[in-house]
Amino acid sequence: MTVAASLALLQFPAARGIEPPLGWWFFFTIVKIIAVFTVIMVGVAMLTLAERKISAWIQDRHGPNRVGPGGLLQPAADGLKNIMKEETYPEAAYKPLFILAPMLAFIPALITFAVIPFAAPWDSPKGLVPMVVADAPIGFLYILAIASLGVYGIVLAGWSSNNKYSLLGGLRSSAQMVSYEIAMGMSTIVVLLVAGNVSLSEIVQQQQAMGWNVIALLLGFFIFLVSAFAETNRLPFDLPEAESELIAGYHTEYSAMKFSMFFIAEYSNMVTASGLMVTLFFGGWDIPFTQWDNVLPHTGWKTLVTLAVFGVKVLFFLFLYMWIRWTLPRFRYDQLMSLGWKIMLPLALGYIVVIAGALLGLDAAGIQRGGAAYLGILGAINIVLAVLVFVILDRGRIVSPAYSRISTQELRRLRALSVQSALAPSEGD
Repeated sequence: MTVAASLALLQFPAARGIEPPLGWWFFFTIVKIIAVFTVIMVGVAMLTLAERKISAWIQDRHGPNRVGPGGLLQPAADGLKNIMKEETYPEAAYKPLFILAPMLAFIPALITFAVIPFAAPWDSPKGLVPMVVADAPIGFLYILAIASLGVYGIVLAGWSSNNKYSLLGGLRSSAQMVSYEIAMGMSTIVVLLVAGNVSLSEIVQQQQAMGWNVIALLLGFFIFLVSAFAETNRLPFDLPEAESELIAGYHTEYSAMKFSMFFIAEYSNMVTASGLMVTLFFGGWDIPFTQWDNVLPHTGWKTLVTLAVFGVKVLFFLFLYMWIRWTLPRFRYDQLMSLGWKIMLPLALGYIVVIAGALLGLDAAGIQRGGAAYLGILGAINIVLAVLVFVILDRGRIVSPAYSRISTQELRRLRALSVQSALAPSEGD
């Protein structure tokens, strides 16, 4: 069977293989749920160690190295410490919501991964098993809907604590997440326009046939990446937490495992955002420079190899999260909001118009979707747009520099006055 014929079969679920009977389908679903969420929970614990090790590497120090070989048991020690700690409740806190808030932050962060395909389907003896917990036809919309619920946990944590620092952190978080959630959703509309589907499995298949979307939609990926950093409250967008300003922000009054659940939610959101970036823009589990993983039959060996490739891609973005955190300084709050509303949102809206017009023009010109010419033209358009955005528009005019908003001439004049004042003799001389 040729590659083209196999790719054509991938577009029709009925032709890909026989679905397992209901009993076996239920069994495979339970196994996938246990496996995926166990890996995520254990992975989140190890990500805390990875973050501390990477920060130590960047800052030229050792990091955790006392508990277990190379510090590998440090996450277990931290978890045991938090479990054994006493639960404290502020006297003025509204306890029902104070207890509920960590759950509302933790659960959406965990279940959003359910619709992300993480490997090639497996043609088992009982039928074709898709490597996704819930192969929903509206998986992308599900992620946007469920991920947006996490802000309620943060806002309620800040309000129910009856602490002014916690309240400020919650208010900052709600404003930030609402602001950048719009830009994130807008940046993915172009992916849906190119794929013609909102199913994440179909988006992966479209990239297998046409090429990764990061080539054709480079600027959309950049908007999504920046918005993902803001949505997960990571540096340089960690204003809701801002330890140096708000004393840990919205979870100031929390202790023990309730305190830990907010950090588990943050790292779970990082995993989900990384998985979504890989799925939407980097081909998902697709192996680059080969069609071996795209053609029939769907063997178990292909499933394992594609799972490993997907894991490597996700780990790259998780490393990027940590690298950025320990490299860049934090935005000022006015800069953060200015970037979200004055740059990211208009840029996403304009980008949708440009890409939609380009797709209509390519279709009218009779250029076949998925061909080299189609991908090359979209890539060239994105390079031109990237030059316009990063070279011409990014001149510090909209997002003010961190040092001052005054002109260079005025800054020189003030410096000269300062020098004259320092050199002038005082009245006592």
